[in-house]
Amino acid sequence: MLKSELMERAACFRSAEGDPSRSLSDCPALVLNADYTPLSYYPLSLWPWQTSIKAVVLERVDIVSTYERVVHSPSWSMQIPSVIALRQYVKPSEFPAFTRFNVFLRDRFSCQYCGSQHHLTFDHVVPRRLGGRTSWENILTACAPCNMKKGGRTPKQAKMPPIVQPIRPTNWQLQERGRAFPPNYLHETWRDWLYWDVELEA
Repeated sequence: MLKSELMERAACFRSAEGDPSRSLSDCPALVLNADYTPLSYYPLSLWPWQTSIKAVVLERVDIVSTYERVVHSPSWSMQIPSVIALRQYVKPSEFPAFTRFNVFLRDRFSCQYCGSQHHLTFDHVVPRRLGGRTSWENILTACAPCNMKKGGRTPKQAKMPPIVQPIRPTNWQLQERGRAFPPNYLHETWRDWLYWDVELEA
């Protein structure tokens, strides 16, 4: 899939009409912080139905919306929550973990030398043999052909200037990146709490 297609892909929200026959495993809850914003966009903050119901029983969350599905015990019944909000605000950390996946997300899953989205790996901008560190500021997403072409040289030596210089992103910046890649499953009760361009599935 081309980068432009990924960035322009609209989120597709599923109707609640089929809820009664849907498997319980297909009924996750969207988790909002106490300020009613998603805890995370990428990955989207979702809890399994068992976890969300336990949190409701323990009075750790408020139910915002529900599925049509109902679960029962000998003494009570409850509609499965589709959107829940934490009662206590969780302050997000300022900076994300330095991981391979987060580097890819920062770079929009694209080679920073040619723009390809295939056979991705990562490249030390300043090679390690020249003292380059394995850090946010010296690692870029690169496709395997560009990585081999650049070899142990700097971008200037290889005449391969990166599209964007590597930076240490904030969590907010990574979440903004994540909003460009909506997951395959979205429930219509989530639409008021997410900020993608959306289409309702017919």
